Amino acid sequence: MSILRKSSALLPLLLLAACASAQPAGTSPGARSAGVGEHAPDPLLDAALGGSWRSPANVARDQYRHPRETLTFFGIETGQTVIEITPGAGWYAEILAPWLADGYIAAVVDPAALPAGSGRTYQDTARGRLEARFAAAPAQFSRARIVAYDPAAPVLGAPGSADAVLTFRNVHNWRSAGQAEGMFKAFHAVLKPGGVLGVVEHRARADVPADDKSGYVGQAQVIAMAEAAGFRLDASSEINANPRDDRDHPNGVWTLPPTNRHDAEDRQEYQAIGESDRMTLRFVK
Repeated sequence: MSILRKSSALLPLLLLAACASAQPAGTSPGARSAGVGEHAPDPLLDAALGGSWRSPANVARDQYRHPRETLTFFGIETGQTVIEITPGAGWYAEILAPWLADGYIAAVVDPAALPAGSGRTYQDTARGRLEARFAAAPAQFSRARIVAYDPAAPVLGAPGSADAVLTFRNVHNWRSAGQAEGMFKAFHAVLKPGGVLGVVEHRARADVPADDKSGYVGQAQVIAMAEAAGFRLDASSEINANPRDDRDHPNGVWTLPPTNRHDAEDRQEYQAIGESDRMTLRFVK
């Protein structure tokens, strides 16, 4: 684990509008459907959402990713230890790291655990970009921590050390690589009893095969993976649903924003759809 140790500046107290209600989704026998607002709003989350360090491109995606509502639904609070799995370019890290300070841990794939080749190069580049992002704004990110894991045998920290584990649009990658079972077990191991696993994922209409290339996953499949690892589905939310997404795209979810892998003449069509339809699930250990 590498730890960035410089001091953190206080967040500006910038309050955003109250969260919108979510429509319930019946998803699994015994599970309850829920919207947002079950947990008290945290003013430091509002301050992080309004932070001047957030990139304009990231802020523009709030309309699709609903960060305030999503994190409130997951029950994330100041003072918790929260692990974000493979944060990529740091979209959520821009919110979580300044808010949670040394309670935020970014779990990234250890490039050294991969064979030489494009996979290792990709992960090495991804980690380097995240570290550079943190180093460029020490007032906001100096207390964030980075832990590297081997995707073939993931360990995310000491057993029972985290209050929450969050993963955003990663499950399809683990399924296609045959790593999903190990990842969900690692989430369960690192969480405290009663800890939360929050999952946001592109949602297929129904179950899809493991080698599906669309980027979508069946909601029942994600629930089954989590339950097999020992989790209980506590609630689901439709805050990240998009009924305009029919999932029928030539390049799967990557056809849609923000990737926009489509012909230029089709831009208006896909911009009108927006980002993918997504499930939002809260599990408890």
